[in-house]
Amino acid sequence: MNILGIGSRIKHPELGLGVVTNVTSKQYWVTFIEDGLETIAIDSEFEIIEAVEDEVDSVSFRDVEKSLKNLLQKWSDVSQIVPIADKWKGGKIILEPGTATANKEVPIDTFFHKITMVRDRVRVMEQKINASNLEESEKIDMQQYITRIYGSLTTFNVLFKNSNDYFVGDKSK
Repeated sequence: MNILGIGSRIKHPELGLGVVTNVTSKQYWVTFIEDGLETIAIDSEFEIIEAVEDEVDSVSFRDVEKSLKNLLQKWSDVSQIVPIADKWKGGKIILEPGTATANKEVPIDTFFHKITMVRDRVRVMEQKINASNLEESEKIDMQQYITRIYGSLTTFNVLFKNSNDYFVGDKSK
């Protein structure tokens, strides 16, 4: 199937005569004489009156943005915003030493941010190990350490608002 270029003229069975003004990977943007600007699927039924064979970038800005966002989330240590459970908002953690010294108070939001940063960096490390040139047995060994790290951090799951953000260790034990 050839993709029409911008400037192609078509006749749509319902919308009438129109000119292609933009092309994305899934649809044409067509300015119709009667109905103005409409989007139609690339594979929809219409008659081609005049095809303009032009180099068309069939990837929209939205597609590029989505792909770039996915790549950055997968391969960088830029952390996504993870919400803290409502009951912990504005709270504090009090570290009380066993000796007669002063307590240490830490805002729970600060502590939670540090926990999510640790989680994100462990995820990036896991992805880098999986994409590395290590032998498969070495990757498996490293993955077992990472699984144990996640397992050690499950105590902090109580802080997360959404269960899909939880740390998950080895489920078989």
